[in-house]
Amino acid sequence: MSAPKPAPDLTTLAARAGEEARPNRSAPLVEPIYQSTVYAFADLDDLDRAMSGEEPASFYYRNGTPNAATLERALAALEGTEAALVAGSGMAAISAALLGVLRAGDHVVTDARVYGVTYALLAEEFPRLGIEVSFVDACNHEEVAAAFRPQTRVLHVESLTNPLMTVPDLPALAALAHGRGALLSVDNTFASPAMLRPAEHGADLVTHSVSKYLSGHSAAFGGVVCGRADLMALARTRLLRLGGTMSAFDAWMTLQGLKTLGLRMRAHSGNAQAVADVLVNHPRVKAVYHPGLSDHPQFHLAMDLFPNGFGGMLSAEIEDAPGFVRALAGRIPLAPSLADVVTTLSWPWGTSHRPLPETERRRLGITPGLLRLSIGIEDIGDLLGEFEAALES
Repeated sequence: MSAPKPAPDLTTLAARAGEEARPNRSAPLVEPIYQSTVYAFADLDDLDRAMSGEEPASFYYRNGTPNAATLERALAALEGTEAALVAGSGMAAISAALLGVLRAGDHVVTDARVYGVTYALLAEEFPRLGIEVSFVDACNHEEVAAAFRPQTRVLHVESLTNPLMTVPDLPALAALAHGRGALLSVDNTFASPAMLRPAEHGADLVTHSVSKYLSGHSAAFGGVVCGRADLMALARTRLLRLGGTMSAFDAWMTLQGLKTLGLRMRAHSGNAQAVADVLVNHPRVKAVYHPGLSDHPQFHLAMDLFPNGFGGMLSAEIEDAPGFVRALAGRIPLAPSLADVVTTLSWPWGTSHRPLPETERRRLGITPGLLRLSIGIEDIGDLLGEFEAALES
């Protein structure tokens, strides 16, 4: 009896996942873009089987395209979950994931450090639907436990928080949530499955903005939620009714970027660590936030959860942030997003966390002088030279 084949490395899986086995005869190496908004059927029985889900088949654009289905198979394979659902944006994916399991009268516990628009969704929109939300420090397990109620259905965190790069203890939080009959939801956008698979640590729902590391080139837009098949069915129902469909072209573009995920993330991660090591010792840098620095408050936990690195994100409190940005103009763009193959800067105070009240931003440590750095895959010598020159200018 032959030995079982070993599981492929993530780099191999990312390059091949989702694509169907190809016939021996001529077939396109890259899946075509299926732009048709509707599909024709030979008879009523075929249509009925497609509409009921008995036989998976495309029939209407809002219900999903062949390109979206391919991307869903790929992302479920990469995150190690039963199923996945792609959506028109990261926020559409988070909304569908949470609303799939919540109803009026339910309660959510969430980390106060979540992305600004996620914060606004939970703080302003969910209460309008009769869903109460408690904001906590997810790194303080006593505070998390104290926030739970009999009506708590979901604990939501980010695997690496935006922008201060804190690291929640996912196995401990999963045990805490499951012990109280709740689900653990994890936004894994900053890490990607190349650095961390939250489902392996107990997460029930795993979300991403696919316009970040999964596609990697600031050209495709969308979101995804991964998890058990029954949870994905609930999320899909909500998504279809709310109309958050991902376009066929964005799904196709994301799949092309996904093929190099493993290669890109190794470069992002190595470069970000090198930049953090230099900035933390510079006299004009007040603070650097990166899990790979030994003074990070969750350094040892981070080393356990992220053995392959931390991705390309870090943040820094710069002595003269406006001057630093101006000094880098023309070389490193100021752009309100992240995870491109080229290095960019962002200003959380005025972009990603603008929806939070000023007092809450300051309480969390998000100040006007904080810059978020999305480190790309460029030559590290060039990057370090540009940062050092900007700090000295």
